[in-house]
Amino acid sequence: MTAVVVGVDLGTGGARAVALARSGSVKLWMYEPFTGAGSWPPGRADPAAWLDGLGRLLARVDEAGLPVAAVGVGGQSPTTVPLTDDQSRDPVGWAATCRHPAGIGLDRTGQHLAQLEFLSHEAGRPLAGAQIWDWALRCLGASDIQGLWPDEETVPGYGERVEVGTIIGHCDGSLGLRAGTPLVSASNDAYMSFWAGGLGTPGRGHDPGGRTGGLGVAVEAVQRPAEIPGYFSPVAGVEVVGGPTNGHGQLLEWWSGVSGRSIEELLTLAEGVDPGAGGLVVLPYHDGERAPRWESRLRGEMHGLTFDTGVAEIARAMLEAAGYGLRHVHDELRSAGVEMDVMCCGGSPALSRLWCSIKASVLEVAVDMPERPEQLSAHGCALAAGAALEWWEGVGAASMDSWPLAAMTRIEPEPDEAYRASYERFVALGDAAVARLDQPV
Repeated sequence: MTAVVVGVDLGTGGARAVALARSGSVKLWMYEPFTGAGSWPPGRADPAAWLDGLGRLLARVDEAGLPVAAVGVGGQSPTTVPLTDDQSRDPVGWAATCRHPAGIGLDRTGQHLAQLEFLSHEAGRPLAGAQIWDWALRCLGASDIQGLWPDEETVPGYGERVEVGTIIGHCDGSLGLRAGTPLVSASNDAYMSFWAGGLGTPGRGHDPGGRTGGLGVAVEAVQRPAEIPGYFSPVAGVEVVGGPTNGHGQLLEWWSGVSGRSIEELLTLAEGVDPGAGGLVVLPYHDGERAPRWESRLRGEMHGLTFDTGVAEIARAMLEAAGYGLRHVHDELRSAGVEMDVMCCGGSPALSRLWCSIKASVLEVAVDMPERPEQLSAHGCALAAGAALEWWEGVGAASMDSWPLAAMTRIEPEPDEAYRASYERFVALGDAAVARLDQPV
């Protein structure tokens, strides 16, 4: 039986995994929901459910008869697991996830430390903290480490720094995984998605999707505009610029809950609405906005409601709003000289060809739609595990040639004046919303 590396992405509501052979062939796609996740308080999670989901994934690999050569784990970030000390495996109550208000608006390190301060106050004593994937690997037998993407800032007190693709221990037999199996550090889901999506060619962009979105564009490091911060791409000499947005998959989740229609039904209804959503423009700032406005006080708005506006038009406007948010980031980059000629869409939103095509047409660039977009981060974690075994090169390689990247289908843009006009309104309405924030009531 062919040996595989297993990449695991511990997400918001469940764990996803990919079993990848050295040849690049995917032997198994897996998903296990976290028990009880639907009833968790906002911004909180039960670490025991995370571990249970991971165990069920590993059991499925074993049931398939696939020998596991290594396991790499990554996940959502910033998320803090509260622990009694830096050697402990046992959480002290609930974890704080990236949706928790502690530290919102701060950088990743600041948010982690704010989460830990909140959790320590809740427990009534000082606690140690760990990233979700570091803690999960520790529960399998790894040491106290902090798995990071190259050049990511080390969070004080969260373990010894190691970079993606490092063997940080061997399994002790926990969760049914064979004792002695190499355990490999991955990193946060966005970086892992970037890797599997091939974000190493200048001019290529990536939207990691998920409940929140964003846009990263690859540029030659020597050509990155000095005023724009960048971070490492998987390829040496190439950096990524851009930023995260708040309103994405969670927009449709919210409208599904309010309207009482399933997401699948909303997507079908939206497909029957013409570009421009009947003049309706949504500002997807329900939870504030990150790039490019960086204003947490903003709130969602709808403009252009009429008596003819229905569930379908609002659903269509939600899809378009996510595209306008990406274009807003893109236009800021373009004004600094950063161009994008193709964008990969990841996460569950990219399961919708309609949504991918709207993004392509709004941005007026081609879009690559992965075969399994919701599994991109897990695929990246598998790449990290394989790199640790020297099956292929690791992060910092001279090119992407050795990596078995995700399979893609290309969608060409269909520009439309309705999108262009609505985008201009989107920006103008957002500017007005920001201006109102500091006006006297």
